[in-house]
Amino acid sequence: MYKKMLFLLAVFFPVMLFAQSADHANIYPGAYQLNEYIPLLKGKRVGIFANQTSVIGNTHLVDTLKKLGVTITKIFAPEHGFRGTADAGEHIKTYVDKTTGITVVSLYGAKVKPAGTDVNDVDVLLFDIQDVGVRFYTFISSLQYFIEGAIENNLPLIILDRPNPNGFYVDGPVLEPGYKSFVGMQPVPVVYGMTIGEYAKMLLGENMLPWKTSRKSDGKISMAEVLGFEEEHNNFRLTVIKCKNYTHKSRYILPVKPSPNLADMNAIYWYPSTCFFEGTVLSEGRGTEYPFRIFGHPDLPDSLYAFTPKTNAGAQEPKLKDKRCYGWNIAGLKAPAQVQLDWLINAYRLFPDKAHFFILPRKIDADPSDYFFNKLAGNQTLMQQIKDGLSAKEICASWQPALNAFKATRKKYLLYTDF
Repeated sequence: MYKKMLFLLAVFFPVMLFAQSADHANIYPGAYQLNEYIPLLKGKRVGIFANQTSVIGNTHLVDTLKKLGVTITKIFAPEHGFRGTADAGEHIKTYVDKTTGITVVSLYGAKVKPAGTDVNDVDVLLFDIQDVGVRFYTFISSLQYFIEGAIENNLPLIILDRPNPNGFYVDGPVLEPGYKSFVGMQPVPVVYGMTIGEYAKMLLGENMLPWKTSRKSDGKISMAEVLGFEEEHNNFRLTVIKCKNYTHKSRYILPVKPSPNLADMNAIYWYPSTCFFEGTVLSEGRGTEYPFRIFGHPDLPDSLYAFTPKTNAGAQEPKLKDKRCYGWNIAGLKAPAQVQLDWLINAYRLFPDKAHFFILPRKIDADPSDYFFNKLAGNQTLMQQIKDGLSAKEICASWQPALNAFKATRKKYLLYTDF
């Protein structure tokens, strides 16, 4: 087994497809550290949370593990599904993957974490998903629920860490109590500057899960009083397999797009700023060549950039489908290392029907937390600041006290050299 493993290491590493900056070449995600986690899977039945980004070179992690003799009994999938082809928000039922023959359980929609019946044939859980480091990108919410599922089902969890492509800065409003949703579950800023592994350690270390936990001397989490486990049967333990040669100064280029509408690094860098358009009546660019870099509306001035959202592989029913829109195309611009609000503010100023710029909740007796824009922002303040005519500079300045407090917390859980 180990000879075969070493052979795979020798074969896979040279064929890496990662295009890195010259000073941060040869970054190896946790999945590549086979010698660190294969022994933990040996003789165990494995349940793996994975999607199309779970790769080693050109080979999917599931295929690699099967070739190494690891028994995979269940695959769990996030938003967009195991193969990463489902639309944003599309719900997928449990099915058997044709390629692997393994049952795939969707953890997006009605079911968000593994139930006892999902893991009755599982001894250890494995998590390997490429995140983009943005609070409202739902993979960190899925991560939290997966950790909760591991604890509730008394199973150890191994996270194969991956670099954060937006891990070189921290910015944006910090989510406030009362605005928790699947697009923001914890009091972190829009761009939190942590890898999946670091974020998981913070969830446990800062008691951010629904229950209060206590850490034993051996690093395990004691849940006996909360969930009724006998202490000696508490098998949950978080193990993070670190990346090699990664720091928070790295500009890591993803080898596989993380979701249908984040097709390249330009989209990933702009996403923290332009996803706010999802909470407005404007198109955020789904159904165009450049999602999250084209945005506009039919009622904006027709002297602006013109585009028409159409059905495509990444958006079956894009907002404002088949309607001529006017707005902006920023695909040729470099995104700054900060949350950029100027486009959003300018769009609001030019929009004629300001009372309907932000998508209204369907509830008649809605409160501020029901507005989707406020869920994205993590507060009602940002919407009000835009309505009141504050500049981007003034709004960003208002975030600093909460950002400074978060940065102090974040620092305790970093596994890699900071920026």
